[in-house]
Amino acid sequence: MRPARRRSPAGQERGDDQQPDRHPRPDHPTETPKSDAGNRDLVLDDDTVKVLTAYKARRAAWKLAAGTDWPDTGLFFVRPDGRAWHPNLVTQRFRRLLRKAGLPPIRPHDLRHGAATMALDAGIDIKVVSEQLGHTTTTLTRDTYTSVVKRLHHEAADAVANKIKQRRRKTA
Repeated sequence: MRPARRRSPAGQERGDDQQPDRHPRPDHPTETPKSDAGNRDLVLDDDTVKVLTAYKARRAAWKLAAGTDWPDTGLFFVRPDGRAWHPNLVTQRFRRLLRKAGLPPIRPHDLRHGAATMALDAGIDIKVVSEQLGHTTTTLTRDTYTSVVKRLHHEAADAVANKIKQRRRKTA
């Protein structure tokens, strides 16, 4: 079912899933990174690259259709008309998707913590995880994910002890 259409204050038609093109801080539509580590390249898995490549093609079609009306925002994720998504709209859509999937409510920023926790749990070196997160040092990563790091240390100790036991059995 399509959302009901209504007129925005500017007279433009919009759906319930859209908000007027207002940003909480119109003078700062995007935030600058907290540190130089915030400007970094991210290595992505093949599936994510495919999804982003498909989106990029769709965005290029939108841009072609809009012609000279396309705003050059410099953003990767934009609305079909090229304008920036309002942060509240992104959060609302995220919440709807979570509910639809039967998942517990979390904030979009919590995905970052979830990804870091899963990476550490998968045995990814803390230095790599720290760099992916844009932390300037591994200390911040260790402090933030202490419980995961402690468990990994216990698992490492158990793994070494098991190796020693296996070697003892072979020589006995």
